[in-house]
Amino acid sequence: MEEASIMYQEVSGRGITAADTTQSEVDAHYDQVKAIFDVLNGKKEADLLLKNLNILDVHSESVYQGSILVYNKRIVALNPDETAIKVRQVFDGEGLYAIPGLIDAHVHFEAQLAHPAAFAEAIVPCGTTTIFSECLDFVSAAGDEAVQATEQLFRHHERLPYRVFAFAPGKKTSVEVTDALLKMDPVIGLGELAHLTYSVGNDDDFRKSALGRAKGGFMNTHWGVTTLSDMMLNYMPAIGAFANHDVWKEDDIEKSVRYGLQTQIKFGVGSPEVIKIMLRSIVKRKWPAENFQLCADNISVDRLLTKGHMDWIVSLCAEMGIEPIKAIKMATLYTARAFRMDNKFGSLTPGRFADIVLTDSLSKINPRFVFKDGELVAKDRKLLKQADIDYSGMVKKAVPGLADLTPEQLDLVPMEISADGQQAKVYLFDVYGRGHEKFFQEVWVPYRDGKVVPEFGGVNLNRISVVQRYANGKRHVVNGLFKGVHIDRGAVATFWPAPKAYFVAVGQDSAEMCHCLKEVDGYAGGCAVTENKQVKASLPLEIYGVQANMNLDELLKATRDIDAALAAMGNHNEGEPVVNKLLTLFISLDRFGFMV
Repeated sequence: MEEASIMYQEVSGRGITAADTTQSEVDAHYDQVKAIFDVLNGKKEADLLLKNLNILDVHSESVYQGSILVYNKRIVALNPDETAIKVRQVFDGEGLYAIPGLIDAHVHFEAQLAHPAAFAEAIVPCGTTTIFSECLDFVSAAGDEAVQATEQLFRHHERLPYRVFAFAPGKKTSVEVTDALLKMDPVIGLGELAHLTYSVGNDDDFRKSALGRAKGGFMNTHWGVTTLSDMMLNYMPAIGAFANHDVWKEDDIEKSVRYGLQTQIKFGVGSPEVIKIMLRSIVKRKWPAENFQLCADNISVDRLLTKGHMDWIVSLCAEMGIEPIKAIKMATLYTARAFRMDNKFGSLTPGRFADIVLTDSLSKINPRFVFKDGELVAKDRKLLKQADIDYSGMVKKAVPGLADLTPEQLDLVPMEISADGQQAKVYLFDVYGRGHEKFFQEVWVPYRDGKVVPEFGGVNLNRISVVQRYANGKRHVVNGLFKGVHIDRGAVATFWPAPKAYFVAVGQDSAEMCHCLKEVDGYAGGCAVTENKQVKASLPLEIYGVQANMNLDELLKATRDIDAALAAMGNHNEGEPVVNKLLTLFISLDRFGFMV
């Protein structure tokens, strides 16, 4: 057992009894408590003294001048008598504010296209030192290799310059896979539950919930609570689902808080206005900040670099009227408490890990220096500690399935034609539909010369095709119109293997869309842009079809090249890169029954 993990007795919902403790563990604890005594009495050397700080006390919500002493990855003293101690290294804090390392309460870190080491390059310089992560898309994409693949994904997580706690999938996988993952480190509970199947009493859901409760009780719920039936709204917290990150509006927040759910305000999905709507509601209703944590859910590494991560959302909270210290607590102490880990992190107090961010402002977080376990891991928005982890062994070869796909299968055929023959009923999909009431609609559009005119509300639209990769008999294809990407020529296509193996293609011409789809069919997963049947930009996702085997700079270049190619074809993109926008569609396409 590592020294840092035994330095303090850990507290969990499962508890520890005397029978669980071996003599060797007791001896190790003895060595540690004696070592700390010797450090504080100058008989043993401490690792680090951070001086000249303005320290944020999140418990009293005050700031005081002082210093922090670190030994064996943990804070062991505040304002120690410097004449009485020995220190290996002294760091001048330059009068900056010291705040606890920031925590993302809910992120799909495996679904940001970056592998865990590349993800570190994006989040750690923003002051993030801990994440609570779902891994359901990765596990679902790995299929029969799910358990082995997840073991590989997390095998060297302790080398990462951030702390990761994961959840076994509550949906998209078998009970057996969920059970196996719940036994892995760093898995601490059960991830997002499948509300649509729970509502009909699916036995697999009951079994997964039982496993999650036995693991320790951490179970995530989501889906805007105002859309849940009264039965489900009561059932979810009644069986132990404790956290809800799927709130979009004031009524969602009110119900989530009222029903006792730890409510996680997310900023990474949908329209940028959604997060502001939620923060305005919190300020207007004067809801206590301790009800809330902050999270990204889904966010691109591009947006992390241009906007920020938890630093940005904390700053936005302050900008929207939440007291700055309370905003910081939403991303530190309140999250740590929610997961019963405030004895490990969330405050700058003795016994906690030395996860420390030095910033020149509390209202606009600017991480000048980031420490994890008392080690300087980032400075002035640059990562200093690279994770030495090789993911190339997880790269998978493509298994193509579209050899017999024809352009005619992508033609937009009306579901219904009006009595006068002038209008056609078709599906209309919205890239931001997850953040609004409607992800899809059935709409009437012009119909001329036996063809659908791709126009709605006076706006010209592109077409979209949702295409099954592996057909067992007749291939499942759904065609419609699309809001969110608009190009004058060419096509863009993407493949995401979770929860089902489907492509999405956007364009105006069936032949071009078909060619683009077949280009992407040559990847395990990924995205490509074509024009005149020539590839203009591409992003292969070689790690089980969901992550790029690239460093951060390579991934950024690929996603930005896709945006640039689409811009040359007339697209005007705002917010997330197009590839990330398209990938969010797969969640809703499955949820609303457009995948079989």
